[in-house]
Amino acid sequence: MSHLRFNALKEVLKRNPIPVEVPEKLSVLFNQNVFSEDAMREYMTKGAFGYIMAAREKGEKIPREAADQIAAAMKDWALSKGATHYTHWFQPLTGTTAEKHDAFFTPVEGGKAIEQFSGSMLVQQEPDASSFPNGGIRNTFEARGYTAWDPTSFAFVIGTTLCIPSVFISYTGETLDYKTPLLRALQLVDEAATDVARYFDRNVNKVQSTLGWEQEYFLVDSALFNTRPDLQFTGRTLVGHSPAKGQQLDDHYFGSIPLRALMYMQDLEIECMKLGIPIKTRHNEVAPNQFECAPVFEEANQAVDHNSLLMDLMARVARKHDFRVLFHEKPFKGVNGSGKHNNWSLSTDTGENLLSPGKNPKKNLQFLTFFINTIKAVNEYGDMLRSAIAAAGNDHRLGANEAPPAIISIFIGSQLFNVLNELEKVSKGKMSPDEKTDIKLNVVGKIPEILLDNTDRNRTSPFAFTGNKFEFRAVGSSANCAEPMMVLNTIVAHQLKKFKSEVDKLIDKGLKKDEAIFNVLRDYIKTSKNILFEGDGYSGDWEMEAAKRKLNNLKTTPEALKSELNQKYIDIYVENGVLTKREIEARNEIKLEKYSSLIDIEAQVLSDLARNHIIPTAINYQNKLIENVQGLKEIFSAAEFKDLAKEQIDLIKTISEKIAIIKSSVDKLLVEKTKSHHIEDSHKRAEAFCDNVKPLFDGIRSAVDDLEMMVDDEIWPLTKYRELLFTK
Repeated sequence: MSHLRFNALKEVLKRNPIPVEVPEKLSVLFNQNVFSEDAMREYMTKGAFGYIMAAREKGEKIPREAADQIAAAMKDWALSKGATHYTHWFQPLTGTTAEKHDAFFTPVEGGKAIEQFSGSMLVQQEPDASSFPNGGIRNTFEARGYTAWDPTSFAFVIGTTLCIPSVFISYTGETLDYKTPLLRALQLVDEAATDVARYFDRNVNKVQSTLGWEQEYFLVDSALFNTRPDLQFTGRTLVGHSPAKGQQLDDHYFGSIPLRALMYMQDLEIECMKLGIPIKTRHNEVAPNQFECAPVFEEANQAVDHNSLLMDLMARVARKHDFRVLFHEKPFKGVNGSGKHNNWSLSTDTGENLLSPGKNPKKNLQFLTFFINTIKAVNEYGDMLRSAIAAAGNDHRLGANEAPPAIISIFIGSQLFNVLNELEKVSKGKMSPDEKTDIKLNVVGKIPEILLDNTDRNRTSPFAFTGNKFEFRAVGSSANCAEPMMVLNTIVAHQLKKFKSEVDKLIDKGLKKDEAIFNVLRDYIKTSKNILFEGDGYSGDWEMEAAKRKLNNLKTTPEALKSELNQKYIDIYVENGVLTKREIEARNEIKLEKYSSLIDIEAQVLSDLARNHIIPTAINYQNKLIENVQGLKEIFSAAEFKDLAKEQIDLIKTISEKIAIIKSSVDKLLVEKTKSHHIEDSHKRAEAFCDNVKPLFDGIRSAVDDLEMMVDDEIWPLTKYRELLFTK
């Protein structure tokens, strides 16, 4: 194993950056391999194109005869791009994307063949449903499931395959993917937000949820990656002593991008441009070998698809450059982990961002309406957001020094906090002319000026307002954006529906529209103050303060997923038609099973590393020390020997102690792993892995890391942190 490590290091030292041919303008590549609106206009009839746009903009169904026309046009375009196969590209509950390729090739009479692609092939495909996570919805012997085309997301070509973004459902109609409930939530928030936006502008007919994600990741040389079984099987290092230099100097953050990494980024950006992913930003992150990329904001469904596609592309392009991408939230101990900040807002078909203030009190009242309703939604249903980001990897990150805590709170900045305090003082019922003038001119009217020089954003907040959007910072880097976006849009839509009902009741009682809105917003501010926090989310004081405010601190995935089955939360999904109770329970089961399985795998890998790699190496080194001590005894007198051999003998003893700790801890780990594995109840099994198995990792790691600092570097089997993080 030690030879593998040093051979890998030699290989890395020979690496040269792989040059990338970058066009003068990236924009010329944009959407090159996407069946975009321009491509549709070129290849489709006017009628078929009209059906597509009606589906995209109004959610109308596409008639079967139109599907045949669209399929023919899509096939002709794909063939012009060199495609030979097609697939329904979907996002099952595995956390990755999935695809089954079928050839356009079809034999016909006379020993000939043609390329064929019909409307039925476009609209529906039938992959095996039983082998994907389903939470008990499908039996193993019931394999049938369906993928169905999502016309609101553009088809694209990768290599020789036409990829058709699709939803995935069971034979009996339950959702088995991330996309379907997201689409339902987006339709819900469109309807609810449009109804409220029309208080301020009767021309609004549609509201879109927008998303701008920020993807953090690590790059590790592929040769070094292959020397670490823990990275290969779990995505993180289960052992490894911190290097003398980590991120203490902050010299990597926003620094000059290493040339190999830059070539990788340029290659990735070219592939992104071709597939319509509007990557705009790239930079070094805080930890060594950690980086980030981010796109321009897009409609949420398209943005979710693009992030899933990006992660696939990142892994493919990385191999070309002899890298492996690490998406795990905490792949290295002692340095920052990785998140995927979800920047969310709402925009109208009239071109307005509903979370951006305007130049007059009317626009600012619109801003406050959506701003305060979002705060109210998170205050009422914050635990739903916490459960949406619950995962084994994210448990390592939440609450650490680079990530927000597991307590859901909102940061809005002191100036906006003061605005809400002023609005809270609004008298209930009808307002006098002086009150109206004071509120509209002196409070609401000043919001644009306030936001020009607002308080710096709070990096410790899991949900922060950042000028014209909310940034959900607690999402993990390996997560699919669909679930947090599904939850956020559902709870905001639910809250907006309640808001409109309350305002309309006050208007029916004789209040003017603005007075009714102010009255309801005033009550919301009073009942939502608990969720607002402007301080240091990392501090122990905040944990105590949050407890006083009765905000939950769900530190682990099992805790968070238990809260997900709260009847109050189930009712929101069911009432709004986003998920059925059966689907909620199935998804909860899948997440629990995934959590337990990941801890189970980590325990097995750690046991293997300890018993088959670390202990034999330590014994090997110990034997060399023993030989050295025996040699000293032969050469020197008893008195000299006692003095000269003391350090070696102490080291031999310490190594024995560390080996004993590792051996006994691994034995205990395997016993607890087996006991936990056989628990039938999924919640209890996850809790057992969390409470009884996972804590045993620390003792084993500590002893192994101590040995790493004692054993001869020449025989240590695992590539060390200083090599993984600093070898370019």
